[in-house]
Amino acid sequence: MLLHQEEQEGRRGDLLPRDFRFRGKTLAELKKMSLEEFAKLCKSRVRRAILRGLKNERFMKVIRKVFAVAEGKSKKMVRTHLRSIPIIPQMVGQKIGVYKGNEFVIVEITPNMLGHRLGEFALTRKRLVHGKAGIGATKSSTAIASRK
Repeated sequence: MLLHQEEQEGRRGDLLPRDFRFRGKTLAELKKMSLEEFAKLCKSRVRRAILRGLKNERFMKVIRKVFAVAEGKSKKMVRTHLRSIPIIPQMVGQKIGVYKGNEFVIVEITPNMLGHRLGEFALTRKRLVHGKAGIGATKSSTAIASRK
């Protein structure tokens, strides 16, 4: 660790690239695992969702599409309304359309997203922007949702 710090002292802005690891496993090792093996590495809530999802036909339909795109059998982007699907290693590098209530938001999956849910990356609500109240308006009407 000391050697690594000495290498970085001369170049403060450039951090040395590190291999991505999820619970001690590289991305290549994770992609070779079955869903059951990957579930054992996840936290309890995601593990439960993956293991129970294997019996759910809607969940498996989306997972089959993800595997088809990952293997190169399909070139279509996967689109889904299921925001609660956990992100698995086969999704890394893909663009997935996640429904947010009125449209599909394209989410590009990165390795850091493993173990999270798709819905966490497709926000359903607009940011609150405080504006100026109009003439005769109440003070509470200064909180206006932005229109973007």
